[in-house]
Amino acid sequence: MTAKRKQQATLSSHYHVKNKLIAGYDLWLVGISLTIICTGLVMMTSASVSISAKEFNDPLYYFWRQGMAATIGLLLALISLKVPMRLWQALSVPLLIFSIILLTLILIPGIGKEVNGSMRWIQLGPFALQASEPVKLCIIAYLAGYMVRHGKTVQTEFAGFIRPIGVLTLISGLLLLEPDFGACVVLFATALGMLFMGGVPLSRFFAWVSVAASTLITLAILSPYRMQRLMSFVDPWSDPYDSGFQLSQALIAFGRGDWFGVGLGSGIQKLFYLPEAHTDFVFAVFAEELGLLGSITLILLYSFIVWRAFVIGHIAERVEKYFSAYFAYGIGLIVGIQAYINIGVNMGVLPTKGLTLPLMSYGGNSLIIYCLLLGILLRIEYENRQDTRNIVPQVVTAYA
Repeated sequence: MTAKRKQQATLSSHYHVKNKLIAGYDLWLVGISLTIICTGLVMMTSASVSISAKEFNDPLYYFWRQGMAATIGLLLALISLKVPMRLWQALSVPLLIFSIILLTLILIPGIGKEVNGSMRWIQLGPFALQASEPVKLCIIAYLAGYMVRHGKTVQTEFAGFIRPIGVLTLISGLLLLEPDFGACVVLFATALGMLFMGGVPLSRFFAWVSVAASTLITLAILSPYRMQRLMSFVDPWSDPYDSGFQLSQALIAFGRGDWFGVGLGSGIQKLFYLPEAHTDFVFAVFAEELGLLGSITLILLYSFIVWRAFVIGHIAERVEKYFSAYFAYGIGLIVGIQAYINIGVNMGVLPTKGLTLPLMSYGGNSLIIYCLLLGILLRIEYENRQDTRNIVPQVVTAYA
């Protein structure tokens, strides 16, 4: 055996031992993801038992539906483990076209389904498709493909940067027509983050961050109901029985949780006090029942997924798998941004937004898409290790 082959064999062995990988996949990422999903099922059920019994005469109504969504999501994640990233790269532009068509169809009366004044769903028999969720996957794939095709242009020319911003503006406009301001914020922040990771100059990046932030703030101020949410966020106790009711009840839940919580299933804010306890405000229920230490632990679990996604992306970039690298960065960004916006809203440090807590809140569309994204992330990590010919000791060390 030549010295080069011996070195490659040593690196491959070191790579597997250092990561304690069995069956070819990252067990840490798998374990943490499943922990959050299972925790979400438990907490969502705890938060929804009362409302399920009242509205459907079945305390486990939402549990069965969320459990079905988790099953579908995990099956799709398993399928994505067998799908090469080159196929996602080839589909990046068709996925963008699909997302535009989907967001357009949902605005057509008779096709889109209106709920609480928002046209965000397409009814497909017993299943309601929320268009903004698959669009997240489509936009990440499109931007990753675009930066591979136009990498130098994105880094050096204004035109290379503005084209994806134009596409994103179109997508955001369609989302605002639903309206879905929260999804618009998450997508715009994720896209700007991906462009930054792709090498956009800092001056141009911060200039467009300022423009995007100013635009979103202006839209929030000009919309009466968003302005009401903003004012209740500033001082929920000024009107605790009307505009500030939801946030004030969430804060009461955090106060009752103290250090260790009141115990699983023993929270009272979910008993018709806290609106949307099983969807947007499941973290407040979690904090009440498991306390500050439980909340910090959950935040650390999300932080691990974000960190792992960036490490996987970094390694993919080092072995010149640029599409996979940008895709992994996008997954880390969207999970982190949406999770921390939701947590910030629950804690009263951000204005109220209709955003789920990824992998935990009730919402089948969100759970399915995030399971699929994590499956793709595992596929990227798997492909990183298949081409050990290009792995260098520094890359292996970065993974440890």
